[in-house]
Amino acid sequence: MSPFTGSAARTERWRHLRVELTDGVATVTLARPEKLNALTFGAYADLRDLLAELSRERAVRALVLAGEGRGFCSGGDVDEIIGETLSMDTAQLLDFNRMTGQVVRAIRECPFPVIAAIHGVAAGAGAVLALASDFRVADPTARFAFLFTRVGLSGGDMGAAYLLPRVVGLGHATRLLMLGEPVHAPEAERIGLISELTEEGGADEAAATLARRLSEGPALAYAQTKALLTAELDMPLAAAVEMDAATQALLMTGEDYAEFHKAFTAKRPPKWKGR
Repeated sequence: MSPFTGSAARTERWRHLRVELTDGVATVTLARPEKLNALTFGAYADLRDLLAELSRERAVRALVLAGEGRGFCSGGDVDEIIGETLSMDTAQLLDFNRMTGQVVRAIRECPFPVIAAIHGVAAGAGAVLALASDFRVADPTARFAFLFTRVGLSGGDMGAAYLLPRVVGLGHATRLLMLGEPVHAPEAERIGLISELTEEGGADEAAATLARRLSEGPALAYAQTKALLTAELDMPLAAAVEMDAATQALLMTGEDYAEFHKAFTAKRPPKWKGR
């Protein structure tokens, strides 16, 4: 995303999210615990706009997405979204579904790693937010459920049919998206849906630790690695190798590459600048 800004002022308060920024780590908390952090139209829009704003500002080196209370996120709010969509016309429905997809694209395209800290339920759209993240750190209470067919919709919502087979394989993805059955933490780890399984109650702390580690590392190298992982999913090998070559040549002109050599020669840790 471009770092250049227009006339819009920086958002000082996000109404539908709790946002904290400390030492390059943003912690974004879905904070409707009484509703298992069910998403509303406003929450989707805030996530879309927040990720774009943080990407432009370039002050964030890692982001943790968490849920308050008993679970991560139970998906779209049944009353505030599903009930409302029943009275929308086709154009309005298309606008809404495009917005949810824009959130997933923003997670995949932002220039910093996104870590989902998952405990309890991650269902429907909540499961896709976790899926779109770069890392999924979960405790044993975590359970994922892609529930879209259970409400009469396609399992391929918000990019799930694109992302899930690439994470767990086509066979597992077909089962999860068609049947909508919950996947508990042990199985989720076995099929690759979880990046790190923690002790019970440890997901938030482990995600914060990983975020700090990433924030102290070579930010530009991480950003380009993330970009290549997304861009090369559908490329032939020849195109992917050429893109890798161009990216490495660019990074070899950067300050971090030279800093590594200086640090190695001086037998000290590198002081990464993200440039």
